[in-house]
This record gives sequence, structure tokens and C-alpha cells, in this order.
Amino acid sequence: MTISENFSIADVINKDLINLELNASNKQEAILELTQMLYKKGIVTNAKDFSNDVFYRENEGMTGLGQGVAIPHGKSDSVIKTSLVVGRTQEPIEWESLDEKPVTIIILFAVKNTDANTMHIKLLQKVAMLLADEAFIEQLHTVNSKEDMLTLLAKDPTA
Repeated sequence: MTISENFSIADVINKDLINLELNASNKQEAILELTQMLYKKGIVTNAKDFSNDVFYRENEGMTGLGQGVAIPHGKSDSVIKTSLVVGRTQEPIEWESLDEKPVTIIILFAVKNTDANTMHIKLLQKVAMLLADEAFIEQLHTVNSKEDMLTLLAKDPTA
């Protein structure tokens, strides 16, 4: 995928990659549940390899940003197409985060190894700009449908 200035998060997610009712009760379960969504959609070829790559990255540093949001990510040969998958848990789960509070929103980045330098950075920039907006974060926690979540994520953070 070529990266253009008008690249949108909507380019790497669809409503099948959003789950507003994750069953996970801990970080490992959340990552595995989101990984299964990627696997079922044919975005990762090997769920175990990809989740291992995510867990490896989790050991390198904190991915909980605070305000109930975590952005774990894995760069992997198992990823066919760089994508995002988003989940919201029913109950807050423990996650190492900047504000030392649990999370309910997990935005998992699945990055194809060949996209690792360009696409990964561009995606992180877009998500970081969105997450700098308090109203956006509040909406993440309260949207009622996959469609609304998709619309929210596709919002241009520079507009």
C-alpha cells in the first residue's frame, strides 16, 4: 500500500475488525481475542505467531496510553495487510499504562513487516493525533455501534 498525505485510518479497518463487546478479562485474552478477529478475516496467516510478536513487543514497553486506552502492536511476517482491530471490553482490565489505570479500549496494530517503517509510523501518527483529543477519547468509550466507531476512527484529526 502506498502512503499518501490523505491516508485515513479507514484504509486499514472495517466494521468486521471492531468488537464493542470483548469477553477478555485480562491483557493476554484481549490480545488473543483481537488476533482471532484478524485471523478470521485473513489478515494474519498464523494467529499464534502474530500474537507472539505482539506479546514480544508488549515486553519491550508500555502500550497503555492512559484514559482507558491501549495501543498494542505487532510487526510480523504473519500479517498479510497492515490493519487495525479495535475492541472494547465490558469491564476494565489491568494494563500497564501511563496513568496506571485499567483499559477498556484496545486498538491493536497488525503491521506487515514490509510496511514496518512507513505505514506503522503513519498509523501511529494518525492514532496519536486522534487520541490527543479528549472528546475523541470520550466517544471511543461511549459509541454504540461498529458503524459509529468506524466513523469516529476515520475522522481527520487535522480537520
